[in-house]
Amino acid sequence: MSDETATHTTATSTSGGNSGLAFVVGALVVVVAVLAWFMFAGADGGRDDVNISIEGAGAAIEGAAQAVEGAAEDVSGN
Repeated sequence: MSDETATHTTATSTSGGNSGLAFVVGALVVVVAVLAWFMFAGADGGRDDVNISIEGAGAAIEGAAQAVEGAAEDVSGN
């Protein structure tokens, strides 16, 4: 007589592979929230009127003009 051999196949499935995806989505939500907070925060809008005054520039420009004039005379030989 022949011996019968019984073959048993067992299939196992695991779950929980979505925890990595959940971590990535959570990190993206946090990044977007932080960026939105920086962009829409009620910060000081700044002022549109800017006053700049430069004192003593007239004397510096006059001295520079005389130096350039003197250098030009030296080069041309006049």
